[in-house]
Amino acid sequence: MSTELLDRIQFGLTVSFHFIFPPLSLGVGLVLIIFGVKSVRTGDPRWRQLSTFWVKIYGLIFSMGIATGIVQEFEFGTNWSAYSRFVGNIFGSLLAAEGIFAFMLEGGFLGLMLFGGTRLGNRLWLFATTMVVLGATFSATWIVMANSWMQTPQGFEIKDVGQGSQAFMTSFHDVVFTPSFVPRILHLLAASWMVGTSMVLSVGAYYLLRRRHVELARTMIRVALPLFTVLAIAQVALFGANQAVEVSKQQPAKLAAMEGVYTTRTCAPMYILGWTDQSTQRTTGIAVPCLLSFLTDQNFDAPVTGLEATPQSDWPQVNLVFQMYHLMINLGMLFIAIGLAGCALWVWRQKLWTNRWMLRVLVASVFLTELATLSGWWTAEFGRQPWIVWNVLRTAGAQSPNVGTGQLIFSISMFVVLYIVVLYTFLRLLDRQIKQGPPPPSDEDEIASLPDSFGEIFRRRSRVSSGVD
Repeated sequence: MSTELLDRIQFGLTVSFHFIFPPLSLGVGLVLIIFGVKSVRTGDPRWRQLSTFWVKIYGLIFSMGIATGIVQEFEFGTNWSAYSRFVGNIFGSLLAAEGIFAFMLEGGFLGLMLFGGTRLGNRLWLFATTMVVLGATFSATWIVMANSWMQTPQGFEIKDVGQGSQAFMTSFHDVVFTPSFVPRILHLLAASWMVGTSMVLSVGAYYLLRRRHVELARTMIRVALPLFTVLAIAQVALFGANQAVEVSKQQPAKLAAMEGVYTTRTCAPMYILGWTDQSTQRTTGIAVPCLLSFLTDQNFDAPVTGLEATPQSDWPQVNLVFQMYHLMINLGMLFIAIGLAGCALWVWRQKLWTNRWMLRVLVASVFLTELATLSGWWTAEFGRQPWIVWNVLRTAGAQSPNVGTGQLIFSISMFVVLYIVVLYTFLRLLDRQIKQGPPPPSDEDEIASLPDSFGEIFRRRSRVSSGVD
C-alpha cells in the first residue's frame, strides 16, 4: 500500500470524524437562538428551560469539534508538508482571519453562554449565545473559503523561491471570493442547520415515545419540524442545484464523475440509482432523461462535458464519486418526504404526537442527516482527485517525503482506537444528558431579577464592592 494512499486514509479518517461535530454545533446553535428570542419576546419560562437544556448539549458538541479539529492542523505539517509549503502564503492569511474573526468571538462569549443560565437575564444570555454561534459560523466560513480555493484556485501566482515552487496571493478578494465559495457555504450552512434541527426533532420524538417531558418535547418539534422541512426543500431545489451549476462550470470532470458521464452528450440523464464501470466506461441504472442537462444550464438540450475531455490519468475514482453523490441526493429527497409527512400528521388532528412509526423516523433523522452531510463532503473531496489544488498541485506531490509506511500504519491504528474511545465517551455523555432531561422551570421573578445588560452587571459589582448591597 502506497504512502500516498495511507496519507489520504489517515487524513480522511480524522477529518471525517471531526466533520460530525461542526454541522451539529451550527444547527443546534441556530435553534438555541430561536429559543432565546422566544424567551425574550414572551417571558415564558419553558423557553428558558429549553435553552438551559440545549446549551449543555451544545457545549459537549462544541468541545468535541474543537478537540478533533486541532488534529488537522498538525497533519498539514506532519503528513502534507509539501502542500503546506506550497499554499502556506495563501492559507496563512485565511486561517489567521479565522482566528481573529471566529475564535476571539467564540472565546470571548463562550463562558457567558455555557454558564449564564443561572446568572444572566434573557437578553444578555441571548446576546452571548448569538455571539458564540456567529463566531462558529465565521469559523466555518473561513474554512470553507480555504477549501473552496483548493477546488477553484484563483488570485495567485507561482514563484520559484529556491526551495521549490510556492503559491503567492496576488488578490485577497479573488482568493476569498473564488467561484465555488458562495454556492458551497450556502449549501453547507443549510445542511448544518438541517443536522441541528434533526437532532432537536430526534430528542423531542424520543421523549414523546417515552412519554416524558411531553409538553417540552412538543415545543421542540413545533420549532424544529417546519424549519427542517423548509431547509430540506431549499437544499434540493435551490442550494444543491446552484452547487451543481457551479461544478459544471468550474470542475466539469467532477460533475461527469458524479453522474457517470463518459462521453460529451446533450440531453444528459440524471441517475436516481445506478452503477458505473470505469473499465468499460458504461453507466447503468434508473435515470430521468435530460434532467442533468436542464439542471446545469436550464436547457434540456444543453451539452454536458464527459470524462473523455479529461486525460484518464486525471480522472477520480468514478464509481466512488458516483455512489457518494447519489447517496447524498437520495437522502435529500428522503428528508423532504420526512418533513412533509411530519407536518401533515401534525396538522391532521395532531396525529404526529401519537404516531409511533413517525416518531421513530424522527429519532433516526439525525443519523441520516449526518450521513448525508458526510457523503456530500466525500463527494467534493473524492471528486477533486488526483488534485489537492485543482489543476495546480497533485495529491501525490503534496506529501511529506520522510514519512514511511510503518509510521502511517501505526498512527492510523492509533487514531482508530482513540476515536472509538472518544466517540463512545461522547455518546455516553450525550445519552446521559438526554436521559436526564430538561431542568425544572425557573421562577419568573428569579429570572426577572437577573442582570440583562453588561452595564447592570458592572453597577451591581460596584454596589457590592462599595458595601451598598
